Amino acid sequence: MRKIIRNNKEKISSKEITGNRFRRWLPLLSAVIVLAVSVPVFHSCGIYSFSGTSIQPDVYTVTINYFEYKALRVNPTLSNELTEALRDQFRRLTRLEEVDMEGDLEITGEITGYDVRATAVTADEVAAQNRLTVTVKIYFMNRKYPEDDFEKSFSAYADYDSMQSLDAVESTLCTDIIETLVEDIFNATVANW
Repeated sequence: MRKIIRNNKEKISSKEITGNRFRRWLPLLSAVIVLAVSVPVFHSCGIYSFSGTSIQPDVYTVTINYFEYKALRVNPTLSNELTEALRDQFRRLTRLEEVDMEGDLEITGEITGYDVRATAVTADEVAAQNRLTVTVKIYFMNRKYPEDDFEKSFSAYADYDSMQSLDAVESTLCTDIIETLVEDIFNATVANW
C-alpha cells in the first residue's frame, strides 16, 4: 500500500512539474500563435501597410510624369519641384518601382493656377494679408484596376504679410504649398483618403 501511495505522489509531482512548465511557456506560445495567424491575414489582404498606403499586391510600378505648367502667372521652378517632391514621396513611402513609361500606376498632372489674392483687409481698405494659391489637376490611371482611375483638382495655399513682396517669400511659401499638395495627391492615389 505504501508503495502505491508513493507512486501516486510521484505521478502528482510529475504532473505539477509539467503544468508549471506549461504555464511558464503559455504567454510565449500564445504570442506565437497570434503572430502566426495575423501575418498571413494581413499579408493575404495585400492592401495595408504601416505607411498608410493601400496598394494592391499585384501593382509593382509607378510612372509620375512631369507636371506641365499652364497657369497664367509664371513660376519657372514650380513644375520641377512639385514633380520631384511627388516622386520622392512615392520612393520613401511605397514599395513601387518608378518607371519612365506605362507603370501599373500613372500620375499625370498640370499646374492650372498660381494666384495671389488679398485675404485680410484693414479698416482703410488696404490688404493686410495676401494668399498665394496653387491649383493642380491630376489624372490618375491604375492599369491593373481601372475602376480606381480619376481626374481631380487639388489646391493649397499659404498666407503672407502684404508688407512683404511675393518675391521675398515665394520660395518659402511654395515649399509649404508643395508639401501639402504632395500629401493630398499621395493620399488620393494610394492611400484612398
